Amino acid sequence: MAIRCIPAEELFRNPSIAQVRLSPDGALLAWLAPHNGHLNICVRDRVTGEERFVTDERQRSIHAFAWANATTIAFLRDTNGDENYQLYLLDVRSGEPARLCTPAGGVRAGILSVLPWREDRILITHNGRNRELFDVYALDVSTGMLECVAENPGGVISWLADDEGAVRAAVRSDGANTTILYRSTPAEEFRELLTTNFRTTLQPLRFTADGRRLYVLSNRGRDTAAVYVFDPETLREEELVAASDTYDLEGILYSYRSKRAVAASFVSWKQEYIFCDPRWQALWERFAFQLHHRHGSDIVVALTDWSREEDWFIVAAYGDVHPASYYLGNAATGELTFLGNAMPHLRSDELAPMQPIQYRSRDGELIRGYLTLPREHTKPVPLVVFPHGGPWTRDVWGFNPAVQLFANRGYGVLQMNYRGSTGYGRRFWEASFKQWGRAMQDDITDGVRWLIANGVADPERVGIVGGSYGGYAVLAGLAFTPELYRCGVDIVGVSNLLTFRKTIPPYWRPLNQMLDEMIGNPETEEELLRQVSPVFHASNICAPLLVFQGANDPRVNKAESDQIVEALRTRNIPVEYYVRDDEGHGFLDERNRVWMYGIIERFLATHLGGRICNGDASTAGTASA
Repeated sequence: MAIRCIPAEELFRNPSIAQVRLSPDGALLAWLAPHNGHLNICVRDRVTGEERFVTDERQRSIHAFAWANATTIAFLRDTNGDENYQLYLLDVRSGEPARLCTPAGGVRAGILSVLPWREDRILITHNGRNRELFDVYALDVSTGMLECVAENPGGVISWLADDEGAVRAAVRSDGANTTILYRSTPAEEFRELLTTNFRTTLQPLRFTADGRRLYVLSNRGRDTAAVYVFDPETLREEELVAASDTYDLEGILYSYRSKRAVAASFVSWKQEYIFCDPRWQALWERFAFQLHHRHGSDIVVALTDWSREEDWFIVAAYGDVHPASYYLGNAATGELTFLGNAMPHLRSDELAPMQPIQYRSRDGELIRGYLTLPREHTKPVPLVVFPHGGPWTRDVWGFNPAVQLFANRGYGVLQMNYRGSTGYGRRFWEASFKQWGRAMQDDITDGVRWLIANGVADPERVGIVGGSYGGYAVLAGLAFTPELYRCGVDIVGVSNLLTFRKTIPPYWRPLNQMLDEMIGNPETEEELLRQVSPVFHASNICAPLLVFQGANDPRVNKAESDQIVEALRTRNIPVEYYVRDDEGHGFLDERNRVWMYGIIERFLATHLGGRICNGDASTAGTASA
């Protein structure tokens, strides 16, 4: 039986439930859900089961939220994708409108720390005083008033508070080196502990129960980052908490009751835990046993939130053909109560499995990634190459709507964690430095050729699609290996590394020296950056190109897309260009996502021969071209 052609509207609609959070006392739950066309906050009483929306945002979805205390939520929302998030406080019991608590006009705010054992305040950051620097403020939950509790002396890129809300550690960067700052009490001045090159990870995560030491991620003396207890007096990692010799650890699960790490998380080809607390491990295993019985063994079971007494847990189950399902877990009984599925309208037997793969690049580097093939196919298949953005992040196994769209339309999908992708250790990360368009691009090219050589991919029907750095990889692929690709789709991608480096957001500027070392210095290495900037090699591009850009993108300025489009149009190379005035770095509005992927679907069908479900998507939505 033929697999149903799943409409883009079903794959890219907003999730029915996301970011599920428990109030500190466990009495209330909240999550993001669609309401009037955008993601708003829905609250449920755990005892009565009563649900209601407590926000009614109609211009832009809420970006993130947290419980400030048992009855108050703090949430963040930007304007048309500018990423200048404003912070609001909302009393979910009173019915009063949310209160704006941070300055407007180009100021970006964030939630630094909620304090489960305090009802009166949370800690936030914003750059209202200086757009390049983020100060820390205590936000009075009852009045909405802000008090600056840590002024950025310059170069501080992260802060850490203890469980009482005292800001006692920070990381300062001059762009090339990072320095750990520390103080024993809030009354003291910060003192420098030690300085390392930015290549070395020494990242404070939490304070220990005694408040005198720190949990840190560290790769000092090793290739992969591990979790240690670090002593500010001896300046040494005194106790190894958890480690992997193959993968970087990402962070810890932290017990509010015992004030200690109970597990560490990492990603191999999927998320995993290393437990260091038998009670938490037994509880996770009990939840996992039930969820594997319900959903099958090929899922990830994640503990995503818990009450301060650790009697109630939010548990997520997800996989490649299983969009996330959320459950409320009772620690005393082990019982799980179903809360909702992110995409309840999708059937697992209609979605395509994502297989972990690995191959060797031309210089012998081991590249890991994922291959998704249509549920019904005959090899060789037309191939969509789908490099991730970042570039210093990684692809992870799980449900991906774009991957599923491509596979559903008859394409194989190749995702690769090219060198520089995070999670595989320091050496693999450093191998990407100044390798944009060079070895990083070779890793992508070699993956395509590996699939062709093994009879998986049709060499005459290969396209490449990507966003941000992935968009750069699209342009680099078309410019530097034009014989390989029949078409490309660039979503907010970099075309000119010289102009890209000059238009970064102000709060990235303290990292300029680091970016010089990782990408290249535009003042002293102009020729290097020219050599790998696709706009200067547009004469090599002969494949049709589709470009999408958000007008308000603060990271990859609209000029990046303008330049490559102009360079191609002057040579009469087919290029379609769409700009959304209500988007930034990526298309986050549901209507815009559906519209964009409808156009991509039609474009790929035209040039690679896959099927199309949405008709002539080019007439949907509005854009300037």
